[in-house]
Amino acid sequence: MKQKKRGAILVLSGPSGAGKSTIINAAGKEIGEYYFSISTTTRAPRAGEVHGKDYFFVSKESFEEDIKAGNFLEYAQVHGNYYGTSLKPVKEALKEGKLVIFDIDVQGHRLVRAKMGDITTSAFITPPTLKELKIRLNDRSTDEDAVIAKRIENAKEEICAIGEYDFMIVNHLIEEAAKEFVTIAKAARLKRSKEEAARFIQNWLNEE
Repeated sequence: MKQKKRGAILVLSGPSGAGKSTIINAAGKEIGEYYFSISTTTRAPRAGEVHGKDYFFVSKESFEEDIKAGNFLEYAQVHGNYYGTSLKPVKEALKEGKLVIFDIDVQGHRLVRAKMGDITTSAFITPPTLKELKIRLNDRSTDEDAVIAKRIENAKEEICAIGEYDFMIVNHLIEEAAKEFVTIAKAARLKRSKEEAARFIQNWLNEE
């Protein structure tokens, strides 16, 4: 009998310019069905933004009800609007056997570990050197100098948290980094929760 695919969580962190989105896109066909976690917000959609793709757009009342119900991994209020990571689509995707991918910072990784650590695998993605990161950020030509400087300072802080992650991907070449990512994604699906392990042990002992 074919075993049902197991849902799992894979947290990706790393500095802006590390190539996280490019790696995910390059590996997408080889990692099976996945759900990329997106934020929920109470602000109105901007031109071109799509509900369920860019954000989940909800009412303030709905957001606050979910806060009371404990349905957010984290949330904040910015300029009068709420932003947060809802656990509802995450739990739904896990139930469907999908790999749930988070692209979040070091603090977000700690929150996921605290709430769902026994089904969470994590990888820190980084360029090979700080010098290379600076080159990539400048080559993108999408940010002002002050923004680039801030991203570099953030990267210097985040790199110190690599030891908190299960894996590290050094993105020299996208093709190689994507292969490593596929291996990590497959390993994430093999991780067993404590509850699942306990059930297996009970069944194993009872079937003499």
